[in-house]
Amino acid sequence: MRKRTLFRLGMGTVAAGAATLAYASLVERNLFTLRRFDVPVLPADTEPLRVLHLSDLHMMPEQRRKQDWVASLAALDPDLVVVTGDNMAHPGAVPGVLRALAPLLDFPGAFVFGSNDYTGPVLRNPFSYFLPDREYSEGAELPYDELRDVFTGAGWADLNNARTTLKAGGRLIELVGVDDPHIARDDYPSVAGPVPAAAELSIALAHSPEPAVLDQMAADGFELLLAGHTHGGQVCVPGFGALVTNCGLPRSMAKGLHRWPDSDAWLHVSAGLGTHPTAPVRFACRPEASILTLIPR
Repeated sequence: MRKRTLFRLGMGTVAAGAATLAYASLVERNLFTLRRFDVPVLPADTEPLRVLHLSDLHMMPEQRRKQDWVASLAALDPDLVVVTGDNMAHPGAVPGVLRALAPLLDFPGAFVFGSNDYTGPVLRNPFSYFLPDREYSEGAELPYDELRDVFTGAGWADLNNARTTLKAGGRLIELVGVDDPHIARDDYPSVAGPVPAAAELSIALAHSPEPAVLDQMAADGFELLLAGHTHGGQVCVPGFGALVTNCGLPRSMAKGLHRWPDSDAWLHVSAGLGTHPTAPVRFACRPEASILTLIPR
């Protein structure tokens, strides 16, 4: 009798695990979700400004459902579009990325790249993400210059270790960004400096939200820090949250809007819209884009 009970418990556990895996791989990773946040960073008595934040598409050529959903976001009529990297997951992904983003290229925009814009994914043990000093492995080179040319040709600001100002929503915005800190391509000192008094809004971008970089951006007076990379943890435990962020960011900040410690800045981390192709699952962490409505303080 005891053996039969243990057998049934074992079979039940296996069945529950299989059902969870099927849900995470077939259902939740396709439940694209729009998050909405109000961010109090504007001067008093000014009109709101809407920023569409996209990250971590990890696009594969055949992912037309994702492409259609992202393209539909143009109906939100944002004042500014910000993309924080990891757009591609395949050497032939550029047409899919452009099919998704083409309707958004008509809006003012800015971008930085992530590691998976430069090189493709490689098969790895998912438990290696728990190792803080794991070695980064590169796959095949991706056509990042082709993607960059399309973005800049549409007028989007390339903020990979760069700084600029642009007009969006009738406001003069100071923008700065770094190339991906996750693979040590960042060079914030080359673009550092206080936000000018003439700027009506200031935004800083990085793919991986490494605290050392974010601290410098906040110290220079940037009011809104935008990043991706974490996938929100990708596989989360309900009631507990992300198990890992794959960077120096605390698990409690793996996604969403947070006040950056010891500063006046706000940090928004996008949980992103894709997954690593060798781990195509999401659990308790839906793929997302965010519309950030900037409002008076």
